[in-house]
Amino acid sequence: MAPTLFLRAGLIGLLLASGPALAEDIDQLPVTATFVISGGAWEGDAESLGASKPAAPAPAPGDAAAPAPAPAPPSETAAPAMRSGYYKLIAIRQPDRTAKVYLQQILSSETGPQVLESVELEEFTAIRPYVTDIRPEDSTGVSRQPGFFATVYLKTDPAAVEPEGWTVLIDEFGEIRVERATN
Repeated sequence: MAPTLFLRAGLIGLLLASGPALAEDIDQLPVTATFVISGGAWEGDAESLGASKPAAPAPAPGDAAAPAPAPAPPSETAAPAMRSGYYKLIAIRQPDRTAKVYLQQILSSETGPQVLESVELEEFTAIRPYVTDIRPEDSTGVSRQPGFFATVYLKTDPAAVEPEGWTVLIDEFGEIRVERATN
C-alpha cells in the first residue's frame, strides 16, 4: 500500500471513529457564519466582568418591619476569582448578502469555553458591508498580551474590485474601537 493511501485511510478511520461527536459540534454552526476567528486575550476578576452576586431574598409582602439583611463582612483573605479568556469575531451573512459582524468575549474554564458576552458591531451594520475576509493580527496562537486586533476586509459595493480594510481593536482596558484601516 502506498504511504499516501495508508495515511488517507488512517485519517478517514480516525474521522469515522470520532464522527458523531464532530458532526454534532459542526452542525451547531449556522450556515450563515461566513468567517469566524478567535484571538487576543483578556483577564479580570468576576466583579469586573459583570458577574452578579446573589441577591438577598426580598421580604414577604406585609412584612415591612423585617430588618434588612446585614451585608457580609469583606474577607481580607479571599481574593477575587481571576478569570481569563479570548475573543471571537464572527461575520454572519444576511439574506441580502451583506453581513453583520459580532464580537464575543469567551471565558476559558475547566468545563470548556463559555460565551460571556456577544455584541453586534454597529459600525459595520451602518455601512451594510459585503465581508470578504477577516484576519487576526497573527496566527501563532493564544496571545499572552491583553487585547485583540483583527482586520475585516469588506466591500460596500459588491462590484468593487478591491476590498477596504477595517480594524477591530480592543485595548488592554477592554475598550473597543472599529475604524477604517490606514496604511
